[in-house]
Amino acid sequence: MRLKTKLVLAATGLTFAIVLVLSALFLSELLRQRIEQTASANDVLVHEVWLETRKAVETGLRANPPVDKSDAALHEAVVNALRSQTALSDVMNTIVRYSPTVQDVSVTDANGLTLVSTDPDAVGDQSVFRFSLASVQNGPISRQMRVVFGRPRVLDISQSLERNGVPFLVVHVGVRSTFLKNSYEPWLLDALIFAALAAVAAMLSAGLLANVALRPLEAISARLEILTRAAGAIPERLAESRGTRTDEVVRVTRTLDRLGEQMRTQEAGYTALQANLNQMLDTLRDGVLLFTADRRAVMVSDAVAYFLGAPLNEDHEKLVGMRLEEIFAPDSVLGEAVLEAFAEGGQVSAQAVTLEDGKQVQFSLDRIDNGLGGIGNVATMLTLRDMESVAQLGQEIEVARRLAAIGRLTAGVGHEVKNPINAMVLHLELLRGKLVHGGVEAFGGAQRHVDILAGEMQRLDRVVQTLADFSRPMELHLREHDLRQVVGTVMELMATEMQENRVVLKVNAPKEPLIVRVDAQLMQQALLNLLLNGMQAMPDGGAMVVRLRRDHQFVVVEVIDEGVGIPPELLPRIFELYFTTKPKGSGIGLAMTYRILQLHGGAMEVRSNADPNSVERGTTFTFRLPIAAGAATESRKAAAAGAVHKELEERV
Repeated sequence: MRLKTKLVLAATGLTFAIVLVLSALFLSELLRQRIEQTASANDVLVHEVWLETRKAVETGLRANPPVDKSDAALHEAVVNALRSQTALSDVMNTIVRYSPTVQDVSVTDANGLTLVSTDPDAVGDQSVFRFSLASVQNGPISRQMRVVFGRPRVLDISQSLERNGVPFLVVHVGVRSTFLKNSYEPWLLDALIFAALAAVAAMLSAGLLANVALRPLEAISARLEILTRAAGAIPERLAESRGTRTDEVVRVTRTLDRLGEQMRTQEAGYTALQANLNQMLDTLRDGVLLFTADRRAVMVSDAVAYFLGAPLNEDHEKLVGMRLEEIFAPDSVLGEAVLEAFAEGGQVSAQAVTLEDGKQVQFSLDRIDNGLGGIGNVATMLTLRDMESVAQLGQEIEVARRLAAIGRLTAGVGHEVKNPINAMVLHLELLRGKLVHGGVEAFGGAQRHVDILAGEMQRLDRVVQTLADFSRPMELHLREHDLRQVVGTVMELMATEMQENRVVLKVNAPKEPLIVRVDAQLMQQALLNLLLNGMQAMPDGGAMVVRLRRDHQFVVVEVIDEGVGIPPELLPRIFELYFTTKPKGSGIGLAMTYRILQLHGGAMEVRSNADPNSVERGTTFTFRLPIAAGAATESRKAAAAGAVHKELEERV
């Protein structure tokens, strides 16, 4: 059976079931209303007989009072009064004659003895128990149907006449179920016919509407196949789906499945492409902006805020959608140059601009045409480059090259020097033993020189060991840490020593976490080396500040001291291994710190003023570490996913 046929039959069957239930509810409610009407009408008749009974008793007792005050005399007088009043018997006979549902009317005493009745055979006998019509009226629909259309029975409607608060006489009206059935059957049959016609009409209408509603599936299927073909669907599969023509619903389902698979594949491709692009922009130091033909930014890298002088915590995503004139102020040097280059409409390659703060910036404009022979541009890419960063990067590469060369050299030197030192230490121990046994007085001078020689060799051994440790590859244990906690640990270690040297140490850190992926122990060692250098540069004490901040996709740490400073001619050599200006320095601390930062993908720079007459005397070591990848690209991934969904929805 075709799926379309199944859907039509299902809709028709559901409609029939709904109509059937509603019809049953309608018939049951109609039957209940009819029973209530019958009960109300007969209740009026009971009260009419009750009034006539009361009147007959009052009239009869006045005419023929009881012979004495006994109950028996009163009962006999009441019976005579009821039987002698023709008005009461006429009302009772009239009700039986003209009411279509009443079978008999009777009056009984409190003990159930029939005093008067429309049935002569029942007079003087005990009344038979009958179910009340009120119990049927208030009962469920199943009981009403069973009583009305079941075996014949008589239902009772009663009203009592009280004397001194106690029932004295009871008026009964008997309603026969057969009479109810005969009275209800005509309108019940009409209601059933109406319900059947309504059910048939509803089923036909539901089938027709379902067929009409499913008829456009052929056109929908054809349009979906065109869409899948345009999106790169397999022609053979389309031809097979169209050639079978078994069912429009099945064809639409298969086509939607193919289209959904294509959309998921394209979405995955777009997401991966956007993620790669965002990752590249996160680590790029150059500022990159992409503008549409109407000069609105559609892509902005994080580094752009550095060139605009924006706050460090400003979200670069806010620049997306802004016009060129809103991003670059016309009264600034960079804004004036960029707006002028856009106005000329040509290509610009590495044009240098000196900003207000003295920084050297290069910008380039690359025009992207629409593929129609260069007529008109659809987009323009603006690239901003900091020349100081380029120079700094070159310097870092040179230092890294020199450190690598030193590492290759020391790897062999340490091994060659270690063996002779071991032999010399062995023979010196033998010589010392002989001198002790030969007498110290004769050889006291030689003993002193031997001791000096041994101490120097031990120092040489420590130097060689340090050199070997420096050239040995480090094993990093990278974890995500809050750099504020790493700095706090170093502060606790240095607190006592700083206090003894009269150095006041302050830490300025933001409230939000600074998550980086580093080896915590190595980073503590690097920061400890910088703090020790700063403390040793302040022999008379002073203030030292450690400042942490976020600069776009990097965490910046500044160690600022008020020491003697470093002369300008020595600044290029401070990261060289074994270079030191301190009498007891080893020249390893800064080189090790520089190497640790390189292993973590960071960078370091130093600014120093050794002029004793300057107010800003001192040294500032600044190093940068990249933000953890998850924290840096979370917002970008969400934006990329939204853009992909929007593009796919527009295509569909």
